[in-house]
Amino acid sequence: MRIAYIVSRFPHVSETFIVRELNGVERAGDIEIALFSLFAPVDETIHPDAALWVERLRIGSAHGAAAATLRWLVRRPLVMLGAFLRVGWAYRRRPRLLWRALLTLTVASAHARTIRELGVRHVHAHYATYPALAAWMCRRLTAVPYSFTAHAHDIFLDQSFLATLVRDADFAVPISAFNLRFIREHAGEDEPTPLHVVHCGVDPQRYAFRPRVPPADGPVRALCVASLQGYKGHRVLLHALAGAGDALRRVRLDLVGSGALRGELEDLAIALGIAGRVRFHGPLTEPQVLAMLDVADLFVLPSIIEPTGFMEGIPVVLMEAMAVGMPVVATRLSGVPELVRDGETGLLAEQGDPQSLAAALELTLRDPIAAGRRVAAARRLVERDFDVRASARRMAELLGSRG
Repeated sequence: MRIAYIVSRFPHVSETFIVRELNGVERAGDIEIALFSLFAPVDETIHPDAALWVERLRIGSAHGAAAATLRWLVRRPLVMLGAFLRVGWAYRRRPRLLWRALLTLTVASAHARTIRELGVRHVHAHYATYPALAAWMCRRLTAVPYSFTAHAHDIFLDQSFLATLVRDADFAVPISAFNLRFIREHAGEDEPTPLHVVHCGVDPQRYAFRPRVPPADGPVRALCVASLQGYKGHRVLLHALAGAGDALRRVRLDLVGSGALRGELEDLAIALGIAGRVRFHGPLTEPQVLAMLDVADLFVLPSIIEPTGFMEGIPVVLMEAMAVGMPVVATRLSGVPELVRDGETGLLAEQGDPQSLAAALELTLRDPIAAGRRVAAARRLVERDFDVRASARRMAELLGSRG
C-alpha cells in the first residue's frame, strides 16, 4: 500500500521525529511511503537518517506548481476556484498568512498529479498548517483521503482553517492530550472526525541508559538543545543563571542550536556577566547531540509562551534526555507536563519566570537522591509511553486501515 507524506520542508534539522516516524511506519506495516515537501530545505545540517529520505523526496517547484494549477483549472475549474475562494475567505483577516496559503494550493496542485499517478491510497501531513492544507487540496482534486498530525504552533497560532481541515480529514493525530482538547475546543466538541493521540517518541534502544545526578561540588554541565528562537526561552535561562545563588554558579551551560537570536543571546550573556559559563555550539547532527547528552549532568529546556501564542508541543529532545538518564528541568506549558511530570520524572518551572526556573535547577543540584529517583522514573515513562516504535506501529495501523 502506498501512502504519501507531506511536510513543509525536508530535511529540517529540528524535526528528527518525522524521520523516525517515516522509518518506523515502513518497518511496521505493509506500507511504502512517497515523501513530498512543499518548499525547498533551508538547513545545511542533515542527519544521517534523513539523508536516505532526501533521495526519495519530491519537492515542489514554482514552474511545476504554475503548470499544474493551469492544467487543473482547465480540467476541474469549479473545484479549483472553489478551493481558492474558500481559503481566501478563511484567511481574509490574516493577509500575511493568506499569500502563503494560496501558494500552498498551487504547489499542492502539482503534488496532486503525482499522487494520482503513483496510485497513492492515503495522504498524511505533518503539521496542521500548510502541509495539511496541501493534503486537503489533494483530496479535492484526486479524492484521495487524508489525515494530519497536529504538533504545536500549527494549531496554537492560527485556527483560520482548522475546523475545515479537521472536518474533511479521515482522522487527525494530536501528539498530546493537551492538543486533543485544543482541537476539540476550536473545531467543535461534536466534531465526528476521529482524533487519535499518538506521541512522538524515541527509540530507547538507541539511548544507553546511564543514570546520573549533578556532582556534589565542582562544575555542573547543563545542556539545552533548542533552536535559538524566542519561544525556547533562552533569555529566561540566562537570567536564571545570572541571578541565582551559590549552587547555580557552578553551572556551565552548553547551548546547541542555531537561530536568529544567537547574537542577541551572546550579548545578553556578556551583559549578565556569565559569558564565561555559556558555550554556543550551533546546530549539530543527531549523533553529535547524542554525544553531548552523554557528557552532560542535567538538561534544561526553559520554553515560554510567546505573546502570539507560539509555544512547544512535547519536545522530543526532552525524551532523549530522559532516555539517557539525565535529570530534566522544563516549564509548565502545553503537553510538556504529560512527559515531565513535576516531582516524578523531572521538575517544572513556571514559564517565563527566571526565579522559578532557578529554584527548580537549584533543587535538582541540592537533592541528588530525589533527582536519581526522577531519572529512573523518567526512563520508565519514555519506554512505556514515548517509544517511537510503538508510535510508528500505531500510525501504521491507522494508515493501513484506510487502504
